[in-house]
Amino acid sequence: MEDETPARDAVVVRGLRPEDQPALIAIDAAILGSRREEFFKLKLKQAFADTGIALSLAAEAEGRVAGFLLARLYYGEFGVAERVAVMDVLGVHPDFRGRRVGGALLDQLRTNLLGVGVRTLQTEVAWDSGELIAFFRREGFVPAPRLCLDLDLEKTRT
Repeated sequence: MEDETPARDAVVVRGLRPEDQPALIAIDAAILGSRREEFFKLKLKQAFADTGIALSLAAEAEGRVAGFLLARLYYGEFGVAERVAVMDVLGVHPDFRGRRVGGALLDQLRTNLLGVGVRTLQTEVAWDSGELIAFFRREGFVPAPRLCLDLDLEKTRT
């Protein structure tokens, strides 16, 4: 049986542009069921203020934005002195899932980061997001050797 999944080269990955904002908000809303316009305005403002390597990317397929990722570079975080990249958001429109859009975005980000000597990409995912965890596993992500902690400030008032 022939594999009908399009090749990654059927997806064009490029740097994010300011005019991509409506498409990003629409893709995110299609995934989450609600719109996060203020979140994306802030994240895109930060992404476009950064100079240097392209860390925030858009993927095009069939003539439209099919997915995106937003990432940033840190020069030491939580006591670690090495540069690391952090992926804040990865979104693929539901119409394009299973068509290697997310993988193409990560491939380009990996190339951009390695080209400037950044060897670590970090992200977070909810433990009950099985499909997303499986995707990240296929892409080579492994559990981090650290534990993330949250503190509910309302519950800890004295």
